[in-house]
Amino acid sequence: MPNMPHREALPIDPAKFQDPMVTAKGEERAVVALTRLSTVWFNTGSLCNITCKSCYMDSSPTNDALVYLSFDDVRRYLDEIKSEGYPVDEIAFTGGEPFMNPALPDMLAESLGRGYRVLILSNAMKPMYHRRARLLELRAKHGDALAIRVSIDHFTQEKHEAIRGPGTWAPVIEGLRWLAENGFNFAVAGRTCWDETDAQARAGYAAFFAEHNIQIDAEDPARLVLFPEMDIVADVPEITVNCWDILGIKPETIMCATSRMVVRKKGADQPVVVPCTLLPYDDDFELGVDLAQSAGGVRLNHPHCAKFCVLGGASCSPD
Repeated sequence: MPNMPHREALPIDPAKFQDPMVTAKGEERAVVALTRLSTVWFNTGSLCNITCKSCYMDSSPTNDALVYLSFDDVRRYLDEIKSEGYPVDEIAFTGGEPFMNPALPDMLAESLGRGYRVLILSNAMKPMYHRRARLLELRAKHGDALAIRVSIDHFTQEKHEAIRGPGTWAPVIEGLRWLAENGFNFAVAGRTCWDETDAQARAGYAAFFAEHNIQIDAEDPARLVLFPEMDIVADVPEITVNCWDILGIKPETIMCATSRMVVRKKGADQPVVVPCTLLPYDDDFELGVDLAQSAGGVRLNHPHCAKFCVLGGASCSPD
C-alpha cells in the first residue's frame, strides 16, 4: 500500500472558529469583501459515482444532502446576473459529480449561449462519458469557452486509487484521452498531500502526461492545479485582520472576494447562496436566496478559509 496523505499531528483547538467576530484569542477576525462578482458557481448536487477518502464534500453515491439543482434554478440566477448587471464572466459547475445531474447539458448550453465562459469540475469517469454527444455539440459550437477540470489525485495509479478506490484509474485515463483527442479545453487538478515538493509533483505529472499523450504543460499552474489538503480536524491558525500584512496577502485575492456558489439543500424550498465551493453545508455561511443578498463581506470563521484559501493560497477558480 502507498503512504497515505500526511495528516497534521495536532487536533484543532475546539475554542477556534466559534465566534464570527473574534478569534479564540479575542482578536478581530479577518473579513473578505465582495470586490467584483466574476464567477458564479452552481453545485449541481452532492451525489457522486465514487466515494473518495478525504473528500471535503463527503460526496458519494448515497449523499444527497445537496439535491440536484434544476435547469430553472440555474436560469433564474443567470437572469439575475443579467438584470442586475453583475460583471460575471464565468459560470462554473461542481458537485458531487456534475455529470450525474441529468439537467447539466442544458445548464451548460444555457450558460454558454449567454456568452459566459463555463468551467466543469469532474472526475471524467462514466457519468461524463455518457454525455459525450452533447459535449461534442457544445465544443463544436462554443470552442474553448467550455472548460473541464479533471481530478487526478496523483500521477501514479497506486496513489490515485488509494484515495479514489480500486478500479478508478483506467476510467479517468480513458476520459482524459477522450477530451484530448477531441480538442477540449481541459486541465487537471492534483493534490499536495504526498510529501512531495511542487517541483517533484509537476515532474511526475509531466511524465504522466507524456506517457498518455496528454498535451498539458505541467509547469502551467492554470493547466495543472495542485490543491493543498483540507483536514477539518487538523489545527490551523485563525486569520485576523492583522494577518494580511503579516502574510503579504491581499484580501481581494481570496476566492470569496470574486465568487459565490448556489446550492439547494435537501428539504429546502429554494436554493441559497454561499460564499464559495468549500462551504456548501454550513448554515452559518448562507448569504441569502439571491446574489443581491450575498453581496456582504465574509468573515473567515472556518478552518477551510484559513488552510485552503489564505495559508494554502488556493482557489477553485482557474485564474
